[in-house]
Amino acid sequence: MPTHYLTRALPWIAAALALASPAAQAAAPAASAPAPAAAPAGILRLQSTNSFDETVARLKADVAAKGIRLFDQIDQAALGAQANLPVQRSTLIIFGNPPLGIQFLQSSPYAGLDWPVRMLVFEDAEHRVWVSWTSFDTIAARYGITDRAAQIQMAGSVAASIAAAAAGK
Repeated sequence: MPTHYLTRALPWIAAALALASPAAQAAAPAASAPAPAAAPAGILRLQSTNSFDETVARLKADVAAKGIRLFDQIDQAALGAQANLPVQRSTLIIFGNPPLGIQFLQSSPYAGLDWPVRMLVFEDAEHRVWVSWTSFDTIAARYGITDRAAQIQMAGSVAASIAAAAAGK
């Protein structure tokens, strides 16, 4: 990497390290996530009738039952705890069907920012459990994908089915 890039990046790196320091974290106000009154535009969600752990287990089981590839599971609350930044329980599940999802990348390589599929299981301040994901119509609009309407509709239907199975709906 040329030195001038590093020189320009040093102030940003220093700021990030300062924010991550234990002293900065101790001085920061405790973050208490408010209950989500409404999902942001383009985000779909279902309130689960199951516990957090059961919701995650059911989501993964339905992905497997459908023959969809499970790529990863990220425990975001554990990552927060490691950084001494507590958050409510939050687990990101990453999965997808490459023969379907890669078609989105054929239409726009930027679609790789949202594929594989990501579903978030989180617990709000009132201990309600939610399953959330980005609408495939939103993803199509975001990346200008206009040549895959059937695939977008199919992906959206499958995602809704997985979320419903996880949430017990």
